[in-house]
Amino acid sequence: MMNCKEVTRLISDSQERALTLRERLALRLHTMACSGCANYGKHLQFLRKATRRLREGDSGSEP
Repeated sequence: MMNCKEVTRLISDSQERALTLRERLALRLHTMACSGCANYGKHLQFLRKATRRLREGDSGSEP
């Protein structure tokens, strides 16, 4: 089983490239058992979406 350091790196990598089936399965197994890594993944997705919205000029409020 992967450790948290390997998993957080894999989560970061998943933002840049498609993971292999083996990597996705290892990531899924680990995050099912580790709430810290699951939260890290959720926060990274949130930051990515927020950054994308800022880059696109969407403030989220009505004009």
